[in-house]
Amino acid sequence: MRSEPSFGAQLQPDGVTFRLWAPAARRVELMLDRAHPMQINDGGWHELTIAGLEAGALYKYRIDGELEVPDPASHFQPFDVNGPSEVIDHGAFRWRTASWRGRPWTQAVILELHVGTFTAGGTCRSAIERLDALVETGITAIELMPVADFAGKRNWGYDGVLWYAPDSAYGRPDDLRALIDEAHGRGLMVYLDVVYNHFGPEGNYLPRYAPTFFAPTPTPWGTAIDYGVPQTRAFAIGNALHWLARYRFDGLRLDAVHTITSPGEPHLLDDLSRAVGAFVAHSGRSIHLILENDDNRASLLDPPVDPPQGKYRAQWNDDYHHAWHVLLTDEKHAYYQDYVADPAGQIARTLGCGFAYQGEASPYRCGRRRGEPSGFLSPLAFVNFLQNHDQIGNRPLGERLVTKAGEAPLAAALAITLLAPMPPLLFMGEEWGARTAFPFFCDFPEPLATAVRVGRRAEFSEAYAALGDRIPDPLTESTFRSAVLDWRTRALPAGRQRLALVRDLLAIRHREVAPYLATSTFSAAEHADRVLQAFWRLDGRRWLLLQANLSDLPAEPPPQALTGRPIWGPEPTGALAPWAVSWSIGAD
Repeated sequence: MRSEPSFGAQLQPDGVTFRLWAPAARRVELMLDRAHPMQINDGGWHELTIAGLEAGALYKYRIDGELEVPDPASHFQPFDVNGPSEVIDHGAFRWRTASWRGRPWTQAVILELHVGTFTAGGTCRSAIERLDALVETGITAIELMPVADFAGKRNWGYDGVLWYAPDSAYGRPDDLRALIDEAHGRGLMVYLDVVYNHFGPEGNYLPRYAPTFFAPTPTPWGTAIDYGVPQTRAFAIGNALHWLARYRFDGLRLDAVHTITSPGEPHLLDDLSRAVGAFVAHSGRSIHLILENDDNRASLLDPPVDPPQGKYRAQWNDDYHHAWHVLLTDEKHAYYQDYVADPAGQIARTLGCGFAYQGEASPYRCGRRRGEPSGFLSPLAFVNFLQNHDQIGNRPLGERLVTKAGEAPLAAALAITLLAPMPPLLFMGEEWGARTAFPFFCDFPEPLATAVRVGRRAEFSEAYAALGDRIPDPLTESTFRSAVLDWRTRALPAGRQRLALVRDLLAIRHREVAPYLATSTFSAAEHADRVLQAFWRLDGRRWLLLQANLSDLPAEPPPQALTGRPIWGPEPTGALAPWAVSWSIGAD
């Protein structure tokens, strides 16, 4: 089992061992009180042990006598990405919840949050203050947007360049551990969003001394990473184990894996999953690995297998979101064009067999076929959501769905999302209908700042030309501040009403649905004459039944409508009111 990464500064009983993979460097020196020449070993490794050195020491590497760089596997950067790295003692933290082993995936109800905007304090410590509110709502897991060290004081996190270091804007490493420890003490799982498809544009020095880290193929955000190189592969897998072992995260969400264009052989995803599986078998903990994958590759998913054997527990289901967004807002631009013809029908397809696109041609992708058949999978393989950071923040104003859709349709969408067998995900504040925008923000120096600003406006120049100067400047602190969640609105009448709805739905989910999800299977779903019907086999004798009117007009249920013991919503007898949703449990 790969229990320890081979990169970075390793604290030893009698000092610190430093290791840097720098195959293109002729000479590397460790910069402490003075320059310490490092020994060159086989394969481009440079190594040195300094006796008597302790945690807290600050260091850099000097490449060929001309360039000082932070450790690419730094465990903490107290002075941002270009400053010195700090030696961290990961064994000093005293876990209150050392016996925590996690929760089963069947119980997952996830809230995605950005540490810097989740609270006014914007730190891991201040986030702890709101954990009780999440538990009371029925949330069982939080998913942190990436925390890997990025340039500047504010960022979504997808521009991280030092993957092993939690960003100092959120506190020190033990502050992140404290957040996880407090979450575990309340029964909350904690997942981390990790980015293995690119490095951010500021603070990455690897091309200077390890150019073979990168492949010639581009990604939408920068040069691709070459995972055919053993050291590069070890860097990513070591990073995954670093977060799971040293910080006790309960799982990882791998960002945009379809843009890993040089995955190596075997594929990085297979190798990483197996490495985590070995860690799970050794530790006895329950770990959940989740993908974001625009390619809809059902063959990568295998929810029941534990520990992981090369596959993944689940995938974020963008199809589910996109179909709902088109139905609720009537927007048709960009990727939404793939769902315009029949959004309600595609909602039914996602409820009935996972993906909407399972090999069909995508108009947005110029007719390219997208996806693989997915109905053979468990419903647990699909994380469904109505909002997330991307689908809010990649809009020019960062506005939430509550500002675009009517109250009744949105309540119906929540009632379906939160009781369907697929694990639901909410974006922070969605549980009470928060209207706080979540625009894109970052904090880069010039000239990168101007390039980002210009690029952002160009991105929206056609579809949103009428907005003009209303599009927020992503580089200003005021744009960042506008995204800080306003918890006071939770106590307003509209907030209390939405929160009551979500609490009620999640209480029913935990009582009536979650206990039987381990054996759940897709069965059928259809949308006809404004009425959505779906049902799932829960176990050997139970069925979960859904009937909903997805329109502003009354609708007659089909004559073959299924019935059972009602668990939520009006009993489906006679005409269905506009946006009525009814759930029941049937038995053989």
